[in-house]
Amino acid sequence: MSAQLLPTRRDEDFRYADLTALAGVWPAAVETITVAAGESGALSVVNTGNAAMVRELSITLAAGAKFALHVLNAGSGYGRVAVRAELGEGAEFTLGAAQLGCGDQVLELVTNVSHAAPDAVSRQVVRSVVGGQATANYLGKVHVAPGANGTDGSQSVRAMLLDRTATANARPELEIHADDVKCAHGCAVGELDRNGLFYLQSRGLTPPEAKRLMLQAFIAEAFTGAADEAALQDAALKALGDLL
Repeated sequence: MSAQLLPTRRDEDFRYADLTALAGVWPAAVETITVAAGESGALSVVNTGNAAMVRELSITLAAGAKFALHVLNAGSGYGRVAVRAELGEGAEFTLGAAQLGCGDQVLELVTNVSHAAPDAVSRQVVRSVVGGQATANYLGKVHVAPGANGTDGSQSVRAMLLDRTATANARPELEIHADDVKCAHGCAVGELDRNGLFYLQSRGLTPPEAKRLMLQAFIAEAFTGAADEAALQDAALKALGDLL
């Protein structure tokens, strides 16, 4: 596909995208990140603005390299973060992401993590909270190449719907071409636990305070271990306040 052509819904990675909003910012330049053997790197992507935002990241990890990517996708416009990561032998890739939306915007995270060599580890934790008529998308693939024995890859994807008009699309996917691997994915879409809300209110919290506390705990795991964890948590808390 030419970089100049606007994607269509025939492209699986754009199945749920807001193509009208995408047209205003396409094509997006691919940001290339390479981590040398035995080295470490990290990046935080924070989208809390009003304009449409598209980030395309291509990450290559050499043998024994480590990289941690954290994403807060909470802008009031269309927000898309697409990640391609290729892991060398014994490399480690961590992704923690939170998507927070209301109104009618579309927020999406698309990942393709390739275990190209043995003994690499990848961890993806994605949490979405959506209200109004907003949509949160996660399309993620973990690909294990032939011979990439010892691979350890996981995807944990959960979405919380605050209104029945909100939508969460989640598609974690494993494509495995090696035998000696440990790969798993989990996916759940639901609503806030009413019993949990009742318990917190019985302890003196107002309904908005109880809901805010539960949602804060829900997304906290996405930023655990980030170098700028406190700043990410503060930004997410502010975005939650705007959402509620």
